[in-house]
Amino acid sequence: MLELNKGSDILAKVGEITSLPEAQALIQDKLDEANLEKLSPITNPDALIKIANAVMLCKPDAVFVNSGSKEDIDWIKQYSLEKGEERKLAKEGHTIHFDLPQDQARLVNQTFYIINEGEKMSSLAKSLLRDEATEYISKYMAGIMKGQTMMIGFYSRGPVGAEASVPAIEISSSTYVLHSAELLYRNCYDQFDKEAERMGIFFTNVHSEGLNRPEDVPNARIFMDRSWLTTYSCYCTYAGNTLLMKKGNHRFCVDYATYYKKEAHLSEHMFITGLTGPDGRKTFMAGAAPSGCGKTTTAMVGSDFIGDDLAQLWIADDGTIRAINPEKGIFGIVEDVNRDGDPFLMDCLRGDGTEVIWSNVLIDENDVPHWVGNGETPPEKGVNFQGEWWTGKTDADGKPVPMSHKNSRCTLLAEAIENHNTEAAEDPAGVPVQVITYSGRDGDTMPPVWVAKNMDEGVVIGASIVSQATATEIGVTGVRRQPWANAPFIPGALADYMDAQFDFFNSDKISDSGRPVMSGLNYFLTHANRGSSGSGLLGEKRDVKVWLGWLDLFANGDVKAIDSPIGYLPYYEDLKELFASIDKEYPKSLYDMQFALYVDNILNRIDLQTEAYSKEENIPAKLFEVYEQQKAELLALKEKHGSIVTIENLA
Repeated sequence: MLELNKGSDILAKVGEITSLPEAQALIQDKLDEANLEKLSPITNPDALIKIANAVMLCKPDAVFVNSGSKEDIDWIKQYSLEKGEERKLAKEGHTIHFDLPQDQARLVNQTFYIINEGEKMSSLAKSLLRDEATEYISKYMAGIMKGQTMMIGFYSRGPVGAEASVPAIEISSSTYVLHSAELLYRNCYDQFDKEAERMGIFFTNVHSEGLNRPEDVPNARIFMDRSWLTTYSCYCTYAGNTLLMKKGNHRFCVDYATYYKKEAHLSEHMFITGLTGPDGRKTFMAGAAPSGCGKTTTAMVGSDFIGDDLAQLWIADDGTIRAINPEKGIFGIVEDVNRDGDPFLMDCLRGDGTEVIWSNVLIDENDVPHWVGNGETPPEKGVNFQGEWWTGKTDADGKPVPMSHKNSRCTLLAEAIENHNTEAAEDPAGVPVQVITYSGRDGDTMPPVWVAKNMDEGVVIGASIVSQATATEIGVTGVRRQPWANAPFIPGALADYMDAQFDFFNSDKISDSGRPVMSGLNYFLTHANRGSSGSGLLGEKRDVKVWLGWLDLFANGDVKAIDSPIGYLPYYEDLKELFASIDKEYPKSLYDMQFALYVDNILNRIDLQTEAYSKEENIPAKLFEVYEQQKAELLALKEKHGSIVTIENLA
């Protein structure tokens, strides 16, 4: 069980300010008249104490309060250019930010939860005891902002007033971080006190890049204090490590939903999108996938894009599951973003009128950004995060150096994207979710789409995600388990999180019509072991529109499905029609390869999961019951039809 406000608040311990009068005195002394005036609407005592202690810890030369006004935002942008954290590009509103070569993705091995003695953590999480974390912060963050300006912003993770929106304070010396915050989150400066009172909690995030030198990156740390809802980040600039309202605060929301909002809230690593079906109906979907596994592409396939990365879910009074995107922008991977697969995003990236912060792409001599997989003719030379680049450049081992990092990003407002439903995205009531999907990079086992027969099997699909490691994480290789695609962000015991999932989706508070279809997606299936001489993906990225289209039809009762041990599978004729709607042939031979059950592969996957979860304490018995049922049915099919069960064997 997570206990809030347990143990010492590290920020207060190192800053030594524990009362409101002390905080007010410090703020009065350190802020100039203009910024004192801007801070005056913030009266929450805990917030002011947090801010005062951050000043005491980091010792900045100046403090800037971002009220969210145009003047303040313009100041941040201009200061970012002066500092050199960003540089203007040829297109109006476009800037480039380069992270250090050693700081190109989440620093997994340098990221820790701060915990108290005896707390049970996820077996997939790294943790540090409170005393050790206090010692590190006292040593490495003391005075880290000397010679710099501390910037403070107040934001809401979700539409202001929404059931699951949580306010947050962002404190950083990085202009890139504050500029990004204005694109990704809703500035709630004038409503922060009200929102903090409504929710009863708020998050605090303290970051500084220090001198931003390669030699400092080994000392970089990302700490998340579960009990005090405070994050600390130092000696890094990559947004996944520094813009802690994103994954840092997401972790807190996972904790809060698991331990304080059980059977009421979920906090998920999911896209949210709507699909327009027959007669103009809207079906909203939320889908989980590990970073780098196509969440943004999948989300933007929808006619009513809401978000591409995170989702806060809750059960509304009308018995529906509602979802909001805690973000208002996207921090998207650009590798392989091109006209064929991502036309709406490309319109923003190559068109006029969209503000974009680029990171770690190649900039040519005309100040135009380029990236791997953009479908365009690459320049012969340019500058990227490693310095000068030219066609044919190799590294110390003789390997070709790509023009852009695999984790290169673009940051922009979601409302700039043509199919973004801004009105629905900003509605505090959220959107009603009828379909939940789970996916990863699975090259040889599961079909492109399948539907759980009940809520328990749906939860198990989420618990069973596996994926190849991607470029979003430094220090991770190979194929690994990715439960719910949320595993890196689950602080507590996996058993507690899983139990909360079973309770939520089986809740009596969900009406019969509000209970979602739960499904698996896998558009990374390859030709390998599928009786094919082809190579690469067994399909195309754009096929995801068909898989989502079929889920829309199934969820609304427009199509039937084939019963199988792993769930319901689509009929060929229904898919053929959907492929025709995207002007693509869909041969029966391809369908047969994609939807045949490769029983041994699936059994091996079940055994892998069973063995792994058996090592965890208190895992709900329902998980193993589902695995055993599926295994028994698969073995019976294998006995009858062999290790490859064709779709004709099932229909």
